[in-house]
Amino acid sequence: MSEEKLMSKKKPAYPVSEALDGYLEHYSRKIEIPIFYDDLLRFSGSVVVYDKNDEDTLWVRAYYSEFDRKEIDDSLKKVYSILLSDGSDNIHQYLNVDAVDFCTFGNSKPFRIKIRNVLNDNFTYFYIKKTDASRIYGLELEHMLSPYNLNFLVYKDTLIEEHIAGIPGDEFIKNNLPKCTPREKAQLAKEFVKFNERCMIRLLGDMRSYNYVIVPTHDFDHVVYKIRAIDFDQQCFEGKLKVYRPQFFKENYQMVELVRSKLTHDSVDQYKLEERSMVAKRILSSGNRIKKLRAICKTDEISTPDNIAMLREQIEVLTMDMDFQNCKTMGEVLDLALNFVRRNYEDVSVKQIIEHNIKINS
Repeated sequence: MSEEKLMSKKKPAYPVSEALDGYLEHYSRKIEIPIFYDDLLRFSGSVVVYDKNDEDTLWVRAYYSEFDRKEIDDSLKKVYSILLSDGSDNIHQYLNVDAVDFCTFGNSKPFRIKIRNVLNDNFTYFYIKKTDASRIYGLELEHMLSPYNLNFLVYKDTLIEEHIAGIPGDEFIKNNLPKCTPREKAQLAKEFVKFNERCMIRLLGDMRSYNYVIVPTHDFDHVVYKIRAIDFDQQCFEGKLKVYRPQFFKENYQMVELVRSKLTHDSVDQYKLEERSMVAKRILSSGNRIKKLRAICKTDEISTPDNIAMLREQIEVLTMDMDFQNCKTMGEVLDLALNFVRRNYEDVSVKQIIEHNIKINS
């Protein structure tokens, strides 16, 4: 199925509500920063950024007038210090803004900032985007419900995100996957099943291969691969359930084929159950934080009435849970979906305890 049929052509940016703004301030996500997204749009010229194979990356390198450049560089160093250090100016003398790149593709049209430490030539990236409530919910849910923590800041209409390191999924599939050993391919298949399940549970959409990265980790005598989402624009917006399942995007066809060739149906079911259990445990361990976020999301406008009606019907068919019929907002659909996963996990856990006690006492 093509993306035009699967997804809306353009997703609107939703404003941050007063309740969500208070949540961000409470959890130290809202911090005053010295530069806004619109400030970076004042570049006076740009050149195309090519990769090592001389192919267009869809990023352009922005150039600023001499007057603007000094102010922008100082502000970007300050943002770096706030995001990754203690916010002081002491480290500015050791930093250099090597590049400000602008992405011409996709909804968020981010700026990518490259900061270099002049003492050792190590460099770090971070991103500056327009604030969107959907994206913020996506980042927070990733922080709480995935195996990974995320660092980001919000101030008025500007969002600062740290860089998530890894090999872009499309590049990995094209250049690295053919060189993987059978054992590595089987492990990648397992991770894709878990990634697919995690996205569906927390309603993160549009995980085409260029919206996630493959993270290789060397462990003793082999390499372990993990899959991480890097784009959270399509959190809780689309109406079609397939949008929240990476397996249905043509860009992921080779990963789906990997699952078919390397895993049995029983193995796939086992890995799905493992991921649902892990998400349920994270819901429970996140305590009041995720409860507050879900309560705010339930009252927020982050999708269209048509999308809400379509998704609640499709999830009801999948889960056979009639309660989805009563959902009026996309946040209510998300909240009920997370409750469904948690409740099933707790029911199974109670059942296992009872069966264990019966065995002991018999």
